[in-house]
Amino acid sequence: MTKVEVRICGLGGQGVVLAGQILGRAAVFDGKNVVQTQSYGAEARGSAAKSEVIISNEKIGYPMVKKCDILVAMTQSTLDANVKDMKENAVLITDENLIKLPPEVKAKTYQLPMTKMAQVELGSEMYANVVMLGVVARKTNVVSRGALEKAIKASVKADTAKANLRAFEIGFNL
Repeated sequence: MTKVEVRICGLGGQGVVLAGQILGRAAVFDGKNVVQTQSYGAEARGSAAKSEVIISNEKIGYPMVKKCDILVAMTQSTLDANVKDMKENAVLITDENLIKLPPEVKAKTYQLPMTKMAQVELGSEMYANVVMLGVVARKTNVVSRGALEKAIKASVKADTAKANLRAFEIGFNL
């Protein structure tokens, strides 16, 4: 790997910013150079949100994602807004219960029930972002499993660490 550009997008309240922070921290634990940026609407919940992570073995000269190697979309509207920014043959990860893929996507695509699994297995959709990180770890190998587990523990409140690690495991096994 020389450089991988990742964009995680969804709505405020889905944890996309936290997911990007965890992914970036995991890359640091793996000894990589990392830049993580985030943006979201003025509303606390419900407006578009995205987190971008650039992971590289080399120095990173520009801090914004130009074209995604990996795009994770948690809602249809954010997929529609960001699909144009994917490289050809990128990896696209979407929540199958929330998104219908546009037919023109030329990507290695994984549609999985991330939100549903969080609800069924953990009783809350608030863990869908960490389920998604498990999928990202398994399907892309952009960071190591161990580094992501360590980053989750370092990034969430102690009383939610066990549930978040379980969410990661669920996603990793999807």
